[in-house]
Parts: sequence; C-alpha cells; structure tokens
Amino acid sequence: MKRKDFLKNALTGSMAALLGVSAKAKTIQKPEPAEHKKSNRSFDTNQVGYNHLPNKETKTMNTILHKADTRGDANHGWLHSKHTFSFANYHNPERMNFGVLRVLNDDTVSESRGFGAHPHRDMEIVSIPLEGDLKHQDNMGNETVIKSGDIQVMSAGTGVMHSEYNNSPEHPVKFLQIWVMPNKRNVTPRYDQITLNTADRKNKLQQVLSPNADDDGVWIHQNAWFNMTNLDDGNEVQYHLNDTENNGVYAFILKGNASINGQALNERDGFGIWDVESLDIKADSDTEILLMEVPMQLN
Repeated sequence: MKRKDFLKNALTGSMAALLGVSAKAKTIQKPEPAEHKKSNRSFDTNQVGYNHLPNKETKTMNTILHKADTRGDANHGWLHSKHTFSFANYHNPERMNFGVLRVLNDDTVSESRGFGAHPHRDMEIVSIPLEGDLKHQDNMGNETVIKSGDIQVMSAGTGVMHSEYNNSPEHPVKFLQIWVMPNKRNVTPRYDQITLNTADRKNKLQQVLSPNADDDGVWIHQNAWFNMTNLDDGNEVQYHLNDTENNGVYAFILKGNASINGQALNERDGFGIWDVESLDIKADSDTEILLMEVPMQLN
C-alpha cells in the first residue's frame, strides 16, 4: 500500500485492510485544516492528525483539548468503553487521531468477560491496566495476566490473533487500550510485558515506552515515548520532548486535576500540543498523568 493510501485509510477510519478487522465507517470529507502557527515543520494535507479543530479555550493554535465528557461512549453491558478517537461504532471525523496515535480507549470489562480471539496487523498495541487483572492469550503462544503497574505491548506486524479477558470472577478490570501506527510494516509479530515500579513516578516522570529496546520501559516500532507521573497537589515537573522537530505530546489525565502549559485539565481530559520543546506540568490536586509523545506525521 502506498503511503498516500495508508494515510487516507487512517484518516477516514477505513482501517480494515490495515488491522485485519471489519470496519463500517463511511468515507468522509476531510475538513478544512485549521491555521497553525508558523514553525520550521512543513504541514501538508497528508499529515496524520491535521484534521484537528482549533482549541477554542486557549489563544494558541498548536493545541487540541478533548474534555472527558466529549469522548465516544459505548456501553455493551459487559464492556463500557470511552473512545477519545473514532473507534468501532463511534465515528467523528474531527476525532480520528493525534499524529500517529490512532486509538485511546478507556475500557471497563465485567467479571470473567472479555474480547474473544480477533486479528490485528500493522499496528503497535499497548495496554495499561489501571485496576484489576487482564488475561492475554495469542497465537504466538503467550498466555499471561497483567495488572496495575504493568504495561503490555504487541507489535501486530504481519498479523496476530489474540484475546483479552477479565481474569477475575468478582471484580471488573479497567485498562487503557492504545494503538500507535508503526513506522515499519510487515514486521514479525512480537509480544512483551513488564512490571514497573510505580514509586519511580512519584513527583517525577517515569518512562514506560520508547523506540529503543535497551531503554526504560517497553519498546515499539515508532519514534514515540510514553511517560507516567503521580504528582502530589502543588508539585510540578517539566517534560522535554525527545524530538521537537517532528513530535507532539498527547496528555491524558488519569486522576485528579492538573495544568499543562497553562491549560487547566480535569480527570480523563485529553490535551494535545505540538510545536513546543517542553511541557510545564503542575498538579492542582493529587493527580496521575500519562504523556504520549508521538510523531505528528507518518514517515
């Protein structure tokens, strides 16, 4: 598939050919791009994530704000999912992705229920458990359980089948399901998970994902870095982008309230920002935050 066609599919939600799963989203007209501030990066109509609306709550045009209550809401009884970006039956042409960050689902799965075996391909799939135990099985022979404090990654590559179930018969499991479009296609599928020391993110940043297999956290086929932090009320940290030329950061507030570069944020709000070198983060209460630095354009 040519790069232009890949981008078109990603932006219109026609992901079936890429992921190996069915998609019913209709073809949409791409909205007119909002005016961005000048930078040394060239923005063109093929840029992934260029379909953002301007953030009307700030004076700068290099941000996008997604309030928690504006997310897609899918309640299937056994599964309650909040979609930051278009997914499954939730289709919003103005909420397709942030750069190569394609999916951010905030999932709650009932006791002993889950997702049966289903296929993916050419996608980096990251799971971060928030509460409870999540059981994973795949056709690579992996059968594991991840829980709060763990992070799981799967490079779907040429194709993989997997299932995810709540491992508890008594309590729901809550986790983030994150999809990142890779910079390499048709790679050999792979799986990894690690247990993190959450004390290492107390009032500081803890890297949990990077492009480097020898670096802290898990790694993926993309020039992306994820960090997590648990801040006490009033504490501040600064995040410096690893790639200021090409990347932006999407911040997701897991708990509490915080301010990032002057933007007030509440629990489960999402805030994307690009054309910056760093983020100034202040906790306005005890707060937990996930930072996802990703390329704004697919290479």
